[in-house]
Amino acid sequence: MRLMAVHAHPDDESSKGAATMARYVAEGHRVRVVTCTGGERGDVLNPRFGARAVEDMAAVRRAEMADAAAILGVEHVWLGFEDSGLPQGDPPPPLPEGCFALQPLEVTVPALVAEIRGFRPHVLLTYNERGGYPHPDHIMTHRISLRAVEAAADPALGPGEPWAVRKVYYDVTFSQARLRAVHDALLARGEVSPFDEWLARRDPLLERVATARIHVADWFDQRDAALRAHATQVDPEGFFFHIPRDLERQVWPVEEFELALSLVPTSEMEDDLFAGIDDD
Repeated sequence: MRLMAVHAHPDDESSKGAATMARYVAEGHRVRVVTCTGGERGDVLNPRFGARAVEDMAAVRRAEMADAAAILGVEHVWLGFEDSGLPQGDPPPPLPEGCFALQPLEVTVPALVAEIRGFRPHVLLTYNERGGYPHPDHIMTHRISLRAVEAAADPALGPGEPWAVRKVYYDVTFSQARLRAVHDALLARGEVSPFDEWLARRDPLLERVATARIHVADWFDQRDAALRAHATQVDPEGFFFHIPRDLERQVWPVEEFELALSLVPTSEMEDDLFAGIDDD
């Protein structure tokens, strides 16, 4: 089987569904990550990165992405658009001219359609309509993913042979349920939780309902190594790694997803993203 994960920036693939991808690679499936932008407007977010100047952020992030893909065992392609950055301020400044979030759908959607028709994924992973969080590139990734899935199946639209993706899922990595379970388990151990502020500011009305739970504890080490490969973005002593892995295996050994579209019968709670899909 083939799975495609469509992400906005390099490092998104390692923080959202990475262990699931590593599991499917280990089981003999093909997994391809499509990264929509180069992450060139990203800042150095890792305080332990050191005083090294990053003159060419795009080149650094390309190298980080190559390392992460190798660790996870996934195939990888760049969609080729420019990072929009995350505007700060009230009101926020305008987005940079020519960035991904401002590109017309007539440009972005065909680029992803070509990748879908070339790889022919049975399952596609992406973000929900809020982008998972409201970054303009994440929201655009959601928009082009759904439109490209529809367009890729339409024989009236060319070029390339049409392909119908059987199932589309949204990532539900940072759910309230997961944060609460880990938070409570840490406090029960007498340890400090990094999720106090997260839980305080989250609106439970915006929570997503997971419809698939994939058991991936055996691939946590690969996920963590892929995250660390994004050295400009991920603090190796930050909240991602604050959770003791034995505790995580005990209270939350899964990655969760929300079914957005399916052409095959599904169950109320799946334990396999390929469930219900026959071969080609």
